[in-house]
Amino acid sequence: MPTKNLKPGDQRIDDALDTSGVRHRATLKQEWPLLALLIFVWCALWQDFSPANLIFGVIIALVIVTLFPLPPVVLSGRMNVWYCLQLFIWFVGQVFVASFEVARLAIFRGKKTRSGVIAVPLRTDSDLIVTTVGHVLTLIPGSFVIDVDRSSSTLYLHYINIESRQDMDRAREAVRDIERRMIMAIGSRDEFDAIKHECGPNLMRMKGKK
Repeated sequence: MPTKNLKPGDQRIDDALDTSGVRHRATLKQEWPLLALLIFVWCALWQDFSPANLIFGVIIALVIVTLFPLPPVVLSGRMNVWYCLQLFIWFVGQVFVASFEVARLAIFRGKKTRSGVIAVPLRTDSDLIVTTVGHVLTLIPGSFVIDVDRSSSTLYLHYINIESRQDMDRAREAVRDIERRMIMAIGSRDEFDAIKHECGPNLMRMKGKK
């Protein structure tokens, strides 16, 4: 097999096969973030974080990564605890707010509520961030990821209460805001600098002392 001609940092090709064509297999050290995410998603879906369900979640996660091995996900090597805490608090708040909004639409508008499928191209090329953004969106009531274009980091979402182009634009901005928060928390240094440059003074006021 010929040597691959890769662009610097092209993870999507490099993490699948080595130069001899042999599939990479992630180590436990590389897979622990995926395991932790699978356990969290399992408990969140069941709404049960009891020790017994956590242990069962660990077993399920280990079975999944063993039977369906994925290429190793390259971590950014950066994690900001403060932004992670902000992300978690924001996420919990969004779950409550979106739950009341969906309930309001169901009670007062019912079948008149219109939904839509929208495509949202993300700025990142990190598989980890694309995946976590998709999971966050799915766990927040009112949105659901139906497909992902890995080559272009585009999420295809079913979104509730979409009646105009303005609603679609607001939905896309909401998704990109989740991506921004995720990059600030666990994105690479280059991605963080790009977000900081894009947001300008607004991000610096949020940032405070890093």
